[in-house]
Amino acid sequence: MAEDRIPGFATLAVHAGAQPDPTTGARVTPIYQTSSFVFEDVDHAAALFGLQAFGNIYTRIGNPTNAVLEERVAALEGGTAALSVASGHAAQLLVFHTLLTSGDEFVASKKLYGGSINQFGNAFKSFGWNVVWADPDDISSFERAITPKTKAIFIESIANPGGIITDIAAIAAVAKRANVPLIVDNTLATPYLCRPFEHGADIVVHSLTKFLGGHGNSIGGIIVDGGRFNWTREGRYPKLSAPLAEYGGIVLAETFGNFAFAIACRVLGLRDLGPALAPQNAFLILTGIETLPLRMQRHSENARAVAEFLVDHPAVSWVSYAGLPGDRYYNLAKRYVPKGAGAVLTFGLAGGYEAGIKLVSSVKLFSHLANIGDTRSLIIHPASTTHRQLSDAQKVQAGAGPDVVRLSIGIEDKEDIIADLQQALG
Repeated sequence: MAEDRIPGFATLAVHAGAQPDPTTGARVTPIYQTSSFVFEDVDHAAALFGLQAFGNIYTRIGNPTNAVLEERVAALEGGTAALSVASGHAAQLLVFHTLLTSGDEFVASKKLYGGSINQFGNAFKSFGWNVVWADPDDISSFERAITPKTKAIFIESIANPGGIITDIAAIAAVAKRANVPLIVDNTLATPYLCRPFEHGADIVVHSLTKFLGGHGNSIGGIIVDGGRFNWTREGRYPKLSAPLAEYGGIVLAETFGNFAFAIACRVLGLRDLGPALAPQNAFLILTGIETLPLRMQRHSENARAVAEFLVDHPAVSWVSYAGLPGDRYYNLAKRYVPKGAGAVLTFGLAGGYEAGIKLVSSVKLFSHLANIGDTRSLIIHPASTTHRQLSDAQKVQAGAGPDVVRLSIGIEDKEDIIADLQQALG
C-alpha cells in the first residue's frame, strides 16, 4: 500500500494494530496467555512503573493481544487511543471513575440499555455519583439538567432497546457550552455505521460483546479517547490535571496529551479496580472485527426487511426502526447512520404483555436470550427480562413497555427470519 494512502474501513478492520509475530512469524495475533512479563533490567522495570516508558508489566494492566484490539478499535472510531476491559459495564465504570468524585453529577439520556439505567441509578450511588436524566427527544432538557456539579453527559448513538437515533451533534453542542465531555455508547451502531467523534463526542464506549465481537462467544468492553477535550480547564478533572504522587508527580494531561484520558483509565482505574479483559476474549473479538463491515451491512439489510414485514402484520400495533421512511427518527438516521440503521428494532404487540410472552415462547429460528449483536437472530421481551428491575414508568421511558418486543436481526437468510416470525405471530 502506498505510504500516503489512508486505509479504508474494511482494511483497518482486518489489519489495524496487527503485525506478524516477530518471534514466530505467526500472521494472526497470538493469545499472550500470561499473567506477567519479564523486565529487561531494574531500570526498565522502574521506567515502566513510573510511566516513563511503554511496555508490559502485568495482564491486569495491559497485554499484547489486548493492545492490538485497542489499536484496532481506536483506528476504526477515529480516536487517539483505547483501553479494553472486561465488559461494557466495566468500561462505563472506569470512565466515570476517572471523571467523577463523590458528590459529582452527570447527565444521561433516559433512553438507554436497561442495565445502564440500573448501573447509573443504583450502583453508582455507592460511589456518591449522581445521575440526572434528560430526554434525547428534547435537547433543551440536557441544558436544564446541567448544574455546577455536572462533569459529563452520556448518550447512546442508537438507543437500546428502541433502536432510536440520538442527535449527537446537538447534545455535543450542549456539552461544549457546559465544558464537560460527551460520552457516547456506540455499541448498536459500531463505527461502521456511525463515528461519534465526527459529530462532537469526546469519549466512546462499547460493549465488545455485541456487534464488534459479533458471534456471542465472548464478553468485553472498550473505552476510546477522542483526544480533543481540554482536561486542564478549571481543574475540574484532577485525576488528569493534578500531579499524581504515586507516579512521581507527573500530570497525565501534560505528559500524555491527546491520549491522556485513555492512560488515566488504565493506570488509575484498571490498575486499582481490576476489570481486565482476558487475552482469550480479546483474540475472539479481534477475529470478529475482521468481518464487521460485512456483517453490519447484512444486519441492516435484514432488519429493514423484517421491519417492513412487521409494519403490515395485523398482530403488530407499531414498529420502531429508524430505517423505515416515516419513522420519527428517519431523518436523523439519514444523517448519522446513512449506511443502515442497524440490526436492533422494537415493535408493539396488540395483545400486550401476554402476547409478548407467547411470541418469545413460539419462535424456532430466533434465540430467546439477553443479548444483541450476534450472527444469529435474537428475541427478547424486555419488560419481563432485561428491564424488569425498572418501575413501569421507567420501562416506558426506556422504550420497554409491556407490549414491546426487541429483535436483534442476524445474518441468516431474511426469508427464513420472516417465516419464523410469521409462524410465531400466527
